[in-house]
Amino acid sequence: MAKCSYCGENAGFFKDFHPECKQRQLDGWAEMVATAHKAASGQEPSEGLLTKLSSISQSSYLPDSAQRHALVAGWGQALDSFLDDTVLTQDEQATLLGFANSFGLTKEELNTNGAFDRAIKANILSELLQGRLPEAQVNFSLPLNLKKNETVVYLFQSVTYLEERTRRKYVGGSHGVSIKVMRGVYYRVGAFKAAPIITSQMEHVDSGILVVTNENLYFQGSRKTFRVPYSKIVGFTQYSDGIGFQRDAASAKPQTFVTGDGWFTCNLIESLARMAEERR
Repeated sequence: MAKCSYCGENAGFFKDFHPECKQRQLDGWAEMVATAHKAASGQEPSEGLLTKLSSISQSSYLPDSAQRHALVAGWGQALDSFLDDTVLTQDEQATLLGFANSFGLTKEELNTNGAFDRAIKANILSELLQGRLPEAQVNFSLPLNLKKNETVVYLFQSVTYLEERTRRKYVGGSHGVSIKVMRGVYYRVGAFKAAPIITSQMEHVDSGILVVTNENLYFQGSRKTFRVPYSKIVGFTQYSDGIGFQRDAASAKPQTFVTGDGWFTCNLIESLARMAEERR
């Protein structure tokens, strides 16, 4: 008879665990994260939090290591709840930072599911909303010729650049059939021209980095490098994984940057374009 992998007691024939024991562990984990979330968001004090988490883990068949994972998960949930209004205030930032410092949570731990990156992005948007221009910390030399007094606000790496391409295809054409009427005389019937079918689709052009400044967008790829001033953009389209834009030119066709985070990319670039317009 097998032993339950949770409580260690007999689980019965052909069973590895008691269903109620597994459910207790799941419920215990949810309770630990919820408890950490309340403390990380400032709803409850952080004092005594580790004792509470230890008690829950011991009664839920969870290892001691689960306590630290719960602190990280709770911090991430607190961040997401603060971002319900898309803005991370200074008080909310201070609350999250204080919680992380209290328990020695590292950036790497907090970014396990991308939470720390979301916090950085939210802070940038909050700064822009308040009229302040954040400056990106770039630890390598950019292969770009920035203008005087131009500030790099954010840098996206591994960006896919797409352009709309138009294809024309002719279908249904025929030269017709020649019918002999008499010697030396033929009559051609059924001839007609092929009809054009025009299709448009976004095609991959290059991959590289997208540098966002307070004045322009810069793309640097292996085959293509260009700059797009905000003043030359007439409209943006937000996608789930990137942003599309249309230049102010009669022959310009839609262009797209796939960054992996459409919400942040669109909010960032639209905010900077609006600020640039206000300065002109």
